[in-house]
Amino acid sequence: MTPLIIRNEARRRAAVLRVMCLALMMVVASVAGLNVALPGIARDTGASQTQLQWIVDAYAIVFAALLLPAGAIGDRFGRKPLLVAGLALFGVASFAALFVHSPGALIGLRALLGVAAALIMPVTLSVITTIFPPEERGKAVGTWAGVAAGGGVIGLLASGILLHFFSWSSIFALNVVLAALALAGTLLVVPATRESRPPRLDPIGTLLSVLGLAAIVFGTIEGPDRGWTSPLTLTALVGGLAGVVLFIRWELNRQQPMIDPRNFLRRGFGAGSLSITVQFFAFFGFLFLVLPYLQLVLGYSPLQAATALLPMAAVVIPLSRFAPKIAGRVGVRVVGPLGLGLMATGFIVLSTLGTSASYWHLLAGLLPLGAGMALAGSPATTAIVASLPREKQGVASAVNDVSRELGGALGIAVLGSILNTAYRSGVEQHTAALPTALADKARASLGAAQALGDRLGSGDLATHANSAFVHGVSLALIAGAALLVGGAVFVALRAPGRAESEENAGRRVLPSVTPADAA
Repeated sequence: MTPLIIRNEARRRAAVLRVMCLALMMVVASVAGLNVALPGIARDTGASQTQLQWIVDAYAIVFAALLLPAGAIGDRFGRKPLLVAGLALFGVASFAALFVHSPGALIGLRALLGVAAALIMPVTLSVITTIFPPEERGKAVGTWAGVAAGGGVIGLLASGILLHFFSWSSIFALNVVLAALALAGTLLVVPATRESRPPRLDPIGTLLSVLGLAAIVFGTIEGPDRGWTSPLTLTALVGGLAGVVLFIRWELNRQQPMIDPRNFLRRGFGAGSLSITVQFFAFFGFLFLVLPYLQLVLGYSPLQAATALLPMAAVVIPLSRFAPKIAGRVGVRVVGPLGLGLMATGFIVLSTLGTSASYWHLLAGLLPLGAGMALAGSPATTAIVASLPREKQGVASAVNDVSRELGGALGIAVLGSILNTAYRSGVEQHTAALPTALADKARASLGAAQALGDRLGSGDLATHANSAFVHGVSLALIAGAALLVGGAVFVALRAPGRAESEENAGRRVLPSVTPADAA
């Protein structure tokens, strides 16, 4: 092969990587970017705290539940057509969202966007791992992981700028533009790839996984509002867990499972999947907590709130490119727990923020949080994709994405519910003298309590509501830190060591499970 052909091939791969990262950033920004608009959405639509959780999580849970079947569909029918369909649906649903004004309609359209995102995201990583040679794969995956982690903060900044000039619906206009650009790039430069022996589709497994995950998230989000011991909440949680167990048993008994649960016995696959889940449980939960805190408690504008988080992206994106090399030298078993431990440190620092915290206090928590995400993120992703042979890269990509989105959906549900429960409990005694309808509004959201306090001329109500909200944020962050520490311990015990780091840096793909993998 002549040097000219080699250079042309390298440029083509670089162009494909840029298009895949653009599509990925659009999908990630749609999870994170809307968080900065939540106070405005609550004000304009009257959405309660529980409805705000659903507006964010309707996207995330549908996204997570459909990623695995979407990856299998891409392997069977071709990745490029699936990507084109997903981008087109994303643009159409975003355009429709420009014209809605009720929480229910917004939740429905966000769920439809989740369907589109599920068609897009697994294709972005599987295309990269398919077209890049092994010696370039680690760096390309590192770039993908950096965009996956830092793209959310970039989306926050773009959303903050739009909200400075326009209403919250302008965020969906940005989605339309990004979807059109990514669609054009896909049609022009992305090659058509598919597997010669694709996996069989699994409609029963898909249904079990969707119902199980949706029920768990439903019970977690609705618990603070309906009561944790209410029949509906308990039925949803128990039924969701039963659905997940049935899904695992169904997949174990299939000759060609959508995902083989035994793959999680592979050291890189299992530890990488858990690490990604824990990271994004913390990250998306953090965004859901901190952006309303910055705007409603500290009085930041949407642009100021988004800009305040930029230092985290400035750490995550460049460091993610070097994290696979660091893992290649010391092993995922070392760098993974270090990253998760740094994230936990950031959470602990952030849990001490009060009702009048300085920006330097916030920054002291953001920097270790960003560094930890970079160090833990791309090595975990590389470990997952390197643990399966080439013909299973669609499955590996989908599992990586499921781990990320499932972690994010559960993070918003669990940490948001801890906040919601603590806030309702803290503000309840200060609303006892109010009429029932007004008391319910004050307990539903901090924004409503602040507006009610202003209308009634009661500064005490707003003050107590702020304190209750901050206490809830602190409890949720401490819970997140505890989970991160637990994840760090698991990865330290289970992840590949230095002797296995070459495979998990992405330099070659494991053809099958070895005794060392299953140990």
